[in-house]
Amino acid sequence: MTREIQFYERDFDQIPAKELYQILRLRSAIFVVEQDCVYQDIDNKDEQAFHIIGKIGHEIVAYARCFPPEFYFEDAVIGRVLISDSYRGFGYAHQLIDAAISAIHKRFQTNTIKISAQEHLEKFYQSHGFIAEGDGYLEDGIPHIAMVRKASL
Repeated sequence: MTREIQFYERDFDQIPAKELYQILRLRSAIFVVEQDCVYQDIDNKDEQAFHIIGKIGHEIVAYARCFPPEFYFEDAVIGRVLISDSYRGFGYAHQLIDAAISAIHKRFQTNTIKISAQEHLEKFYQSHGFIAEGDGYLEDGIPHIAMVRKASL
């Protein structure tokens, strides 16, 4: 049975220390340990991002960080997308991406968003209007593909 998830949008300086610890712990558990990928997750970019935090009760179970246009690319960016392993398969990832797209639209008046997607998630992102651009590439040893969502306002 799924439980309702609540999403919160926070600038870096609005994230309480306890929540930040939970977020960084989840990012490390998934992107470093689960995916067996040694890389520097804490990259000095979190302060320039705003963060979408999904909670069930007091537990953070979903997360993404978003950047404004012109930070990485011409377009806004969604990255570090994750769902805690025990909460996968319930549709929370779709809700997380919808929350991130909505927040980007509200903050930057754009629906044009870029993501560096792991190749095995290409169809997932396609279901949210993202289209693959260019050839695949390795990012931290994992096959990725650039995807862009170009939607009218």
